[in-house]
Amino acid sequence: MNIIDLRSDTVTQPTKAMRDVMAIAPVGDDVYGEDPTVRRLEERMAEILGKEAGLFIASGTMGNLVALLAHAGRGEEIILGDCSHNFLYEGGGSSALGGIHPHILPNQDDGTLDLERIRLALRNPDDSHAPRTRVIVLENTHNRCGGIALTADYCNQVAALAEERGLILHLDGARLFNAAVGLGCPVTDLSEPFDSVTVCLSKGLGAPVGSVLCGSRDFIREAHRMRKLVGGGMRQVGILAAGGLYALDHHLDRLVEDHENAAVLARGIDEIDGLSCPQAQPPATGAWTNLVYFAVDGAAIGRPQFNAIELSKQLKSRGVLAHALASDGKEIRMVTHLDVSSSDIETALTKLRSCLSGT
Repeated sequence: MNIIDLRSDTVTQPTKAMRDVMAIAPVGDDVYGEDPTVRRLEERMAEILGKEAGLFIASGTMGNLVALLAHAGRGEEIILGDCSHNFLYEGGGSSALGGIHPHILPNQDDGTLDLERIRLALRNPDDSHAPRTRVIVLENTHNRCGGIALTADYCNQVAALAEERGLILHLDGARLFNAAVGLGCPVTDLSEPFDSVTVCLSKGLGAPVGSVLCGSRDFIREAHRMRKLVGGGMRQVGILAAGGLYALDHHLDRLVEDHENAAVLARGIDEIDGLSCPQAQPPATGAWTNLVYFAVDGAAIGRPQFNAIELSKQLKSRGVLAHALASDGKEIRMVTHLDVSSSDIETALTKLRSCLSGT
């Protein structure tokens, strides 16, 4: 059976051309700073994002952890959203390993944090009873808010607030290039307001492993120390960095195809009885990208026990993989990527209709 894997854009396979480049990449010991391919990737990503320096890191989770360890000390506080990847899916690493206190604010439907709520959350640095506020963390695109892209205007407003209060602004930009493509703006418009930015290579860009953390030279020097602390020093890792370089050269422009496929998928899903997809309509702000979330209502089709978990099982038996959110059994996610074609989208929609109709 041909499998259409829509669970995530992390499941992509490196193309033959990417594998060929990786196979012949010049390498050295990166712990000694001697891997030329890693150096090229770090310099290239920093240049693309408009930052002074970059650091190749094994994963986006490690990139966010290293950034927060470099920015904040024990007992200091970070402000972040209740639906953020850092809060939900990164194992509590900043608190477990850094003693950093999370101050959680509700994410709005468009992935943003309300500016006034941020302002009210800031601690009095002279109050010995309270942790010092140190960092504000945003996410772009915002995974759990439908893969929506945060606008440059909003990010600049948060940056102005951070600067006013002497705070650091970090961006979990795992899918930042998707955001730039979705909004139709240069990626530097979205990265410039931030003191540090992580970008994943292993999601929409299609590389097998890795992320790059970018910021000032002084920050990256400290982040390098934190990477070592968490066991992130790697040796002849240019083999992996070469995949990232290839992706930057060949896979950025094609992200628009993933967004187009996601839009077709969202509209098709919303037309199926028992399913509803907010992404079938344009967002009030920002832009939808390659993540499609939709709700399953079994009662609407006379099958009250039918939920997202059951739907994902039935889809799997038909050769389509999707990610059901186990928290309530009502929501399911599909993600488009370079290994999913427009014909795959039509096939997935046919399989969805079959599952909901019981045929």
